[in-house]
Formats: sequence, C-alpha cells, structure tokens
Amino acid sequence: MDIFRTKSVEQSIRDTEAPEHQLRKRLTATDLTVFGIGVIVGTGIFVLTGQVAKELAGPAVALSFVVAAVVCALAALCYAEFASTIPVAGSAYTFSFATLGEFPAWVIGWDLVLELALAAAVVSVGWSGYFASMLASVGLELPATIAGDDPVVNVPAIVIVAVLTTILAVGIKLSSRVNLILVITKVAVVLLVIVAGLFFIKGANYTPFIPDPVPTPRVEGLKAPLIQVLFGITPVAFGVIGIFSAAAIVFFAFIGFDIVATAAEETVTPQRDMPRGIIGSLAICTILYVAVSLVVVGMQRYSELSTSAPLSDAFIAVGQPWLAGIISVGALAGLTTVVLVLLLGQTRVLFAMCRDGLLPRPMAKVNPQFGTPVRLTILIGLVTMALAGFVSFGELAELVNIGTLFAFVVVSIGVIVLRRTRPDLPRAFKAPLVPVLPILSVLACVYLMLNLPVQTWLRFVIWMLIGIVLYFAYGYWHSRTAMPWQKRGR
Repeated sequence: MDIFRTKSVEQSIRDTEAPEHQLRKRLTATDLTVFGIGVIVGTGIFVLTGQVAKELAGPAVALSFVVAAVVCALAALCYAEFASTIPVAGSAYTFSFATLGEFPAWVIGWDLVLELALAAAVVSVGWSGYFASMLASVGLELPATIAGDDPVVNVPAIVIVAVLTTILAVGIKLSSRVNLILVITKVAVVLLVIVAGLFFIKGANYTPFIPDPVPTPRVEGLKAPLIQVLFGITPVAFGVIGIFSAAAIVFFAFIGFDIVATAAEETVTPQRDMPRGIIGSLAICTILYVAVSLVVVGMQRYSELSTSAPLSDAFIAVGQPWLAGIISVGALAGLTTVVLVLLLGQTRVLFAMCRDGLLPRPMAKVNPQFGTPVRLTILIGLVTMALAGFVSFGELAELVNIGTLFAFVVVSIGVIVLRRTRPDLPRAFKAPLVPVLPILSVLACVYLMLNLPVQTWLRFVIWMLIGIVLYFAYGYWHSRTAMPWQKRGR
C-alpha cells in the first residue's frame, strides 16, 4: 500500500484550474493581514490574559506571550515559504501532501479539522458570554437556559455561527469587508485599553514580576502537564515553569497566521502577498498582546484578575465602568472575526481534502454564482453550530493548542524535505537559516506540547486514531493520486 505517495507541486497548482473546483482570486496583502489580525486578536486578549496571569504566570504573563510568539514566528517563516511556493488551498495539509506523502497529509488534515472546528465552536461560546453580559448591562437578561455559564443550549453561539456561515457562503470579498470593519473596531478598542489603562497602573502590582513557584494539586494526575509526569517534576504554578505552562495556554491566542495560508488560492499575487500577510499579522498582534497584558496586570493585582472578562473587570475595579462597556463591544467584534476566519480556514482545508478525493469529492464543487464551496460551507456551519450549542470553553482550548502545534511541527519538517527533494522550485520567499530554523521550530513546538496536560494528549491520540481508521476505510481507496491499477473499476 503506497500511503506515502506524494502529489507534485505542479499537479496541486493544476488542480486549482478545474472550472468546477476553481476559487476566485480576490484577496490582497492587506486583506490577508486583516484576516490574520481578525483571527489572532480575540480570545487571547479578551479572555486568556486574566486566566493565565491569575493561575499560572502572574505579572510575567507578558513573557508567556513573548515565548508563544517566538515559537509562532519560527513556524510562521516556514509557512510563508510554503504558502508562496505552493499557493493552493489547504495550508499544512497541502504542504504535507507535496513533501511527506498522502497519509501524513491526511493526518495533518484531520488534525486541522480538530483545530479549526473546535476553535470556532469554543470562540463562539466566548462570544455568547460577552453578548449576554453586554445585554445584562443594559437591563436585558437572557434566560440561563439559553446563555450564561451553563446553558442547556447556547442559542447566541448558534446564531452567530449561522450568520457568519451565510456571509462566507456568499463570497470571499464580502467576508473580507465584514472582517475589515470588525477588525478596525476591535483594534481601536485594544488601543483604547492600552492608552487609558496607563493612567491606572500601580507599580506595586508588578512585584514580584515572577511570583515564587507554589505546589498546586489542581494540576495533579491527568491534568498535570506531560513534561512534569515524564520527568517527575512536582506540579507547580508560577515561577519559570509557570511562564512556560502559561505560554502553552496563551498559544491559543496566536492561532490564526497559519489560517491565512488556507486562503493562498484566493490571493491575487500569493508569491508576494502571502509572506506579508502571515508575518505582518503575527508581528502586529504580538505587540498588542504584550502591551495589553502589561497594562492589565499593572492596573489590578494578578491574584484579583477576572478569568472570564479580565479587561472589562479591571476597569470596573479602578472605577471606570463606562470603559468596560466599550471593551465588551470590542470583545464582541474581536470574537466575531475570530469565528469568521476559523470557519473560512476549516472550509478551505476540507475543500482541498475533498478535491483530492480523500473525502467525498462532490462536496468540493464551487458555486458558480458566489465562487465559494457553498455545500461544504453550510455543512461546516451546521457542525460548528451543533458543537457551539453544547460545548464549554475551558475543556477544549488546550485540545486546539495541541492540534495547532502538531501542524507547526509537520510544516517545519516539510520545509527541510522540500528544500532537498525540489531545490529547483522557484521560491518567492525563503525561510532563513534552513535547516536550523525549522529544527528550532520543531523543538519549540514539541516543548510547548509537552507542557499540555496528559488528558489533552489522550484526547488528541483518540481523535487521530479515529482519523486513521477513516483514511483506510475511505480516503486511501478514493484518492485521486492513487496508482492507475487502483483507479480501475471505480
């Protein structure tokens, strides 16, 4: 069984020209950068900052964001080379198919399904929480059964996914325009937080910047980071270990630049604009994250930060509730764009897999009126709505992280492989210091993966085993890259 059969770069590009599977090229470098900012700036600033500062890192949460950003930057350079060399929908899935073979490509594609579908559902639940909070602030309380901390069915989360699915189905340019408006709104709010927060900073709140490590039973057993279990380290919060543990969590805040690569096929000049969009959006968001985290822990003692709405509650604590209302609006705009771009990425990855025959090929048919895979978009929207209606935030964020880090590992390895197997390929952008930089990327990603809990690893392994069974039951036998003798009779 030739499960490592590869699909040439040239064939991948030719497949994009088939009329029934041809996406419209409408995006520019600005669109890509805005998409990146749209999906990156969201949960990390508006939710995770308070959680990890209070529970794991203290004021040093800013360093956790820096650690996560460095890991992402290493992978981003690898993504930029691939996306400019192979401007085809599918991101890491497509890159893996060209370098490592069909089965590894399927594994990474299945992994991306986990990452993007769960992330979209998780963030829509966060959106619902902010929406309910904003309505409550003006005297409109939603019933606890449809919104809040533990609803029976999370109706606002379902509604926002339905609306964004419709926008994505109608066309990529409309999606980019809606995203642009929302990104401008939330970046303005983030800048307001930074500037206004400077007037309420107390130097004492930064001391100690790295709190002393303390044992915590909260991370024992299956909830303990794998690295602690493997090496017998006593579970702790804070200290240097706490910074890296927090980095593994806030990594969730940076997923997004890799999703920019899924739109390569719809970019007018991908060779030039893909690297700009990927690296530019990551750089802008890192600056915003570090600045906001420093301001928030300076405004309020880290041990008193809210874990559900840290920015809003920090301004309430310093007697500025009017700013809390504005922040809620920014959070809603921010989380809306995150869900929008995650749904876009999920659609494009599955589109590539369906077009290759690893999943039912008719689902990859592009609507001639809208220029988008409408069937697939609606299907993904329905699945995400179902997840959003019944999942909780905390249980799934770490599962998204491990999926993303695994994708980064595969892409980093792929850059080294393609440099050796196809040195002749024209590369508009080349990652520097290959193979040193990709190797550092792999090591950094693996280290962050080891900082995730054992139960997250177990769930990840179970998901991947399900994917392997599906590949050998369907994908292998329907692949369009199968040998001629395997295609006969189909």
